[in-house]
Amino acid sequence: MEIINWNSILESLLFAAGDEGLSLKQLAEVLEVDEFKASEIIENLRQEYDQNNQRGIMIVQLAGTFQLATKKENATYLKKLVDSPHTSTLSQAALETLAIIAYKQPITRTEIEEIRGVKTERPLHTLVSKVLIKEVGRAEGTGRAILYGTTKEFLDYFGLKSLKELPQLPDKDEEEFIQEEADLFFEKFQETINS
Repeated sequence: MEIINWNSILESLLFAAGDEGLSLKQLAEVLEVDEFKASEIIENLRQEYDQNNQRGIMIVQLAGTFQLATKKENATYLKKLVDSPHTSTLSQAALETLAIIAYKQPITRTEIEEIRGVKTERPLHTLVSKVLIKEVGRAEGTGRAILYGTTKEFLDYFGLKSLKELPQLPDKDEEEFIQEEADLFFEKFQETINS
């Protein structure tokens, strides 16, 4: 009979879930155990992290989900990483998301995902943490989704006086110029970096 390494599996699941975390119910379903057993598995891994001072991560429970988090004692080094000039560049996904927000603001995450065709939680988190976008309100209707818009820092970052200085988009159907939006934005971004 094969021995299941629950700690290894749980660690992988929590790492893959990232900031969204996983609820006890989700973990129980994925692990194919009842919630009591899932809770026991979580507690075992949590104790292993707590007892081993050599580890840099821990399990936290936030808003009903379990997530991996870094230890507070390492905050100084994490801040250096965030402030490092090597981490100041934006990923392709973040740039695409930022281009969509810049041209379509205010816009919800769901609307951004419809345009991009992929999830945008991580790029949004990156852009918010770099203060390039912010919550500018709530959409009407069920759920009152967050509306995102650009910030003053966005304008400063790209050397713009206002959003009117963004490159003009051609008059085409929305489906046709979505890719061109991103391309124009990236060109402007590259010009800013190279100047």
